[in-house]
Amino acid sequence: MESYSMNIEPLISPDEFVGLEGVTHLCTGGEAPWLKAQETVYADFARLKSAGYDGRGEIYARGERCRQRMGQLWGVPSARIAFMPSAAEGMNWLARGLDWQAGDNIVTTNLEFPSVAYAWKHLRSQGVEVRMVPHQNWIVHEEDLLVAVDGRTRVLAVSHVSFYTGQCLNLERLSEGIRGKGALFAVDATHASGVVDVAAGLTDLTVSSSYKWMLATHGVAPCYLSPRAEEQTEATSFGWHNLAVWPAQRAERLPEVVEKPMPERMEPGNPAMLVVMHLDRGLEALLAIGIERIADHARSLSEQVSAGLMELEFTVISPENRAARSGNTCFLVEDAKGMQDRLAERSVLCWGEYGRVRISTHLYNGSADVVRFLEVLSDLK
Repeated sequence: MESYSMNIEPLISPDEFVGLEGVTHLCTGGEAPWLKAQETVYADFARLKSAGYDGRGEIYARGERCRQRMGQLWGVPSARIAFMPSAAEGMNWLARGLDWQAGDNIVTTNLEFPSVAYAWKHLRSQGVEVRMVPHQNWIVHEEDLLVAVDGRTRVLAVSHVSFYTGQCLNLERLSEGIRGKGALFAVDATHASGVVDVAAGLTDLTVSSSYKWMLATHGVAPCYLSPRAEEQTEATSFGWHNLAVWPAQRAERLPEVVEKPMPERMEPGNPAMLVVMHLDRGLEALLAIGIERIADHARSLSEQVSAGLMELEFTVISPENRAARSGNTCFLVEDAKGMQDRLAERSVLCWGEYGRVRISTHLYNGSADVVRFLEVLSDLK
């Protein structure tokens, strides 16, 4: 590939992040570095937090701007995006709210992140089957997932990008494949959103953590819910925010109260508004560059990482096909945590667990980071 020999420069200077001086940061798949510009967000929040009613109104206005930006990033109406406390909660929304019957099933993979694979754990006692489609030499094939879907499948639940291998599934292929079969399509985009294009409109539910590729932090997970999923799913958590109790002429509560539609439907109380404001700032940076440009950048760096790893005779488990690549490139190491620690001692940050090391390349990385990683890895081999 031509990108192997290209000198790829960062899309954003690492100088714009906290603590990257002298550090080769290749672990956004675990924790993204913190934008220095986020410091002004906290200062704004602190000022508004002390400003009473009007201050809260401005905080919420910033939140609505963030919702608009999420809709822009995912290509869906912002009114269909709610702010959940975590990506796990998005999957559990379906697990709790659907009218499950004995004999129903969920289709997922045996390489899934636990929040996707086990959101349905409590349903086994109700006679609901969780079908875990096996990988083939670390690759999950869309065709295998679709073959596992039948007339009793209620949900096809997958990660857009695998936390373990970095494989980017073809959402369009999966969405088309289950069309007309009655199943809902639920996607965890935590390792996709902010680094590759997430077409949430192809799904019935898309949810993503904010603390990785979207450059924010823990506490808020934007979640898209389709009209079809909203119709089929009962709300199971209620509070002042998702019920029509304000404005009211009287303080006394009545036995019946109207439920609000999306986006409040999935927000029973206040979202973590400080984190929403940080997410808004991260989205501003991502949208200014453009997700197509970011994806091309990350995939080109991934090809350089893969080429170098293969030259060092490591087993790369990420796909070779460019469209199936992402910002994560993974290779097998028996003592993955030990390798992570030894690289960190040389100021190269990555993520090692479960017998593989994950190298994450994002918009602040360039070819120089890849070269530095491979040089240190070669010394440690």
